[in-house]
Amino acid sequence: MNDAQAQRFEKIWQTIREIPEGLVASYGQIAEIAGVPRGARQVGSALRHLPPGHGVPWYRVLQVSGTIAFEKGSDQFDEQSKRLLQEGVAILGGKVDMRKYRWQPDLDEFLWKPRGAWDDA
Repeated sequence: MNDAQAQRFEKIWQTIREIPEGLVASYGQIAEIAGVPRGARQVGSALRHLPPGHGVPWYRVLQVSGTIAFEKGSDQFDEQSKRLLQEGVAILGGKVDMRKYRWQPDLDEFLWKPRGAWDDA
């Protein structure tokens, strides 16, 4: 991984860390907030490259439709579902209601947040 990719991944991971418990975001939404235009696939790549002990709540990131990206019945699908349910996020048919659970940071969050996800974005 080169330096530019490592910096991009770190911005993505930091943005995901900002998603509050009980809410979710789409891959594209994370890319946009992290300053990675049209970078939904890069968000997926960043999640695949999470280092051990990362502390990034990866399970809060879903497809834009609210669907869990893993195959239904897989260990990853079950783990993501379990973690979301523990945070009070309802899942019906492998899908989360994005109208209800989507993270929608407001302008105050962007302006008054401590240094972190939105630096250099």
